[in-house]
Amino acid sequence: MTEGVVYIVDDDEAIRDALGWLFQSRGVTAECFSSAEDFLAAWSPGCSGCLVLDIRMEGMTGLELFDRLCEMGAKLPVIFLTGHGDVPMAVSALKKGARDFVEKPFNDNELVDKVIEALAWEMQRLASDADAASLAQRLENLTLRERQVMDKVLAGKLNKVIADDLGITMRTVEVHRAHLFEKMGVKTAVELAQLLSSRR
Repeated sequence: MTEGVVYIVDDDEAIRDALGWLFQSRGVTAECFSSAEDFLAAWSPGCSGCLVLDIRMEGMTGLELFDRLCEMGAKLPVIFLTGHGDVPMAVSALKKGARDFVEKPFNDNELVDKVIEALAWEMQRLASDADAASLAQRLENLTLRERQVMDKVLAGKLNKVIADDLGITMRTVEVHRAHLFEKMGVKTAVELAQLLSSRR
């Protein structure tokens, strides 16, 4: 079973059913929506997975839904399906962040492979976002003095030099350094630098 959900938005019932069956047969959980409006009503900021979206639908089109989701900060990978696409439409969608643009009729296995790849990418993005949030939280928990010590540790300064720079005792620097390392979940200055390198 592939981790994640593929959301299928297509106003053609036959295509929705066929796609739902196709993804389920390859171990991908699928949820179907008959309109962009229905998907939009069900979407929330915590929604993750992959969106397979028909371009032309009654009411809100796939491109309009995509634009609306982008405005609301959605980061779902989106694969457009169309029987009427043209190059400018595809280029525009891809420039806005769509993951792929597939013309009907499509190869079933290739489409599923693209969705599985997009779901894997989404899982990595979620993990990366969680790591970044965790790091930001740890940094927020540092006191002002611990931040000052951290900056100097990262600059490669020894405890004695840091003590002189900050006008405090070396023992106090050692205490702040120990608290800093504990809060950041590292044991050495090198680990601290490696941890923070992802923020630069």
